[in-house]
Amino acid sequence: MASLRRIKAITTKEMRQLKRDRITFAMIVMIPLIQLLLFGYAINTDVRNVPVVVVDQSESVAGRWIVEAIRASQVVSIEGYYATATAAEAAITRGEVRAALILPPNLEHKQANNEPIGQWIIDGSDTMVAAAISQLRNMPLAHISDPPLASSPTFEVALFYNPEQRSAVNIVPGLIAVILTMTMILFTSAAIVREREKGNLELLITTPIKPLELMLGKILPYIVVGLIQMSIILGLGHLIFDVPLNGTIAQLLLGTLLFIAASLTLGLIISTIATTQLQAMQMTIFIILPTILLSGFMFPFEAMPKPAQWIAELLPATHFMRIIRAIVLRGGQLSDLPFDTFWLLGFTLLGIIVASLRFTKRLD
Repeated sequence: MASLRRIKAITTKEMRQLKRDRITFAMIVMIPLIQLLLFGYAINTDVRNVPVVVVDQSESVAGRWIVEAIRASQVVSIEGYYATATAAEAAITRGEVRAALILPPNLEHKQANNEPIGQWIIDGSDTMVAAAISQLRNMPLAHISDPPLASSPTFEVALFYNPEQRSAVNIVPGLIAVILTMTMILFTSAAIVREREKGNLELLITTPIKPLELMLGKILPYIVVGLIQMSIILGLGHLIFDVPLNGTIAQLLLGTLLFIAASLTLGLIISTIATTQLQAMQMTIFIILPTILLSGFMFPFEAMPKPAQWIAELLPATHFMRIIRAIVLRGGQLSDLPFDTFWLLGFTLLGIIVASLRFTKRLD
């Protein structure tokens, strides 16, 4: 028969051991608390303040009124004006805005003939954002006092990059960011811890190897693994779901390499903080969940409140999500997204330095 006394003794031992393990104990409390507050506050499927630009070729009172009425809807946030539709389309390709409103010179004539008075050019790669802006094709006037137009204006809608509004077109490139985050961080977060648990760390200390050399040596094998995973996801996505590849292979490989390096570096930093592989795994999960929910993979980035967007900007996956969708879906280049490109590069360089310094301190 089971002895209650022995069970109590083992239970007491485990509780004391858990209490001494400060990182695990903190994770027990902080993971549900922080993620409840963060995700409950940040996750929002009501798309608001989507960045758009306007090309107002009419230069009329009616055109200015239409722009202000659309601004008042709060669905979009007008970020600026362009002189031509070509310039506005280039801004969409670069990912600076999600749509452009084109108002033609003969706006009032079209209105008098009950024709669409303008056109929305929309980045259709994000189906939720595209659906929200498409609702503005019919702009109601009931809540407007003394409108300059006799009837509610209508707009044509042109969906770029995903005219069929297939969710797979948006999901598959995003999956590359999510899966690489999971595997790259998980692989390297346990790298230094595993050496310690196997007793190899003392051997490494006695060798001439430098901390930076060790960090780079831990990263390089997994770069190949990450590129293989990217190729599998994108290749099968193209064959099974007909996801297009509008960008060049060179740009795709370079952008993916930047993200793989940043993710592996983040894993190394975790590896120098954690003392056991269990702690490393817990800290990895703590990063993976925000990556899935805040990076723009599942919910539109614009729908999140500003504090959540600030947190999301700290995640490498947020920047890569913009890069991979720009290259794969819109045929963009890394030069079109300089902020995201240099952010990943800077994160990698700084992360390697931090991981190397932390490892040096552990040798003391």
